Amino acid sequence: MEESAPKKDLQHAQPLELAGAILGELSKTRAANIKILHVSDQTIIADYFIICTGNSNTQIRAIATTLEVKMGEMNVFPSHIEGLDEATWVLLDYGSVIVHIFNSETRRFYNLEKLWADGAEIDISKYIVVDKVESGNEIRPQGN
Repeated sequence: MEESAPKKDLQHAQPLELAGAILGELSKTRAANIKILHVSDQTIIADYFIICTGNSNTQIRAIATTLEVKMGEMNVFPSHIEGLDEATWVLLDYGSVIVHIFNSETRRFYNLEKLWADGAEIDISKYIVVDKVESGNEIRPQGN
């Protein structure tokens, strides 16, 4: 059995590097419609908001839990997690990066993209992990 390469230690990462790692991990899950907003000019609470959608409460919990575990492997832990019980909107606070995982209805209702419209949307294409399948075709995560 092959040993996987050790994960990068991101404990002291710059905000964009941290956001990129989070985006990469989210892209390996079933998170859909992933967006990142640069909000440091609008608020002091974070540099980036990452917003995505899950299809069910179970899936939202799984995305949040998987993200927490994978980032923990990189020595990065959320200071706060909210909403895991109901899982209609889960928030993971990584300090300079706040992750919002919504169901579709809650995302439409709160519309953070509109609320934080002054924040620049960042192109996430270089952070998305593309899976290769045996046929050689590339599959991008749903919604991206």
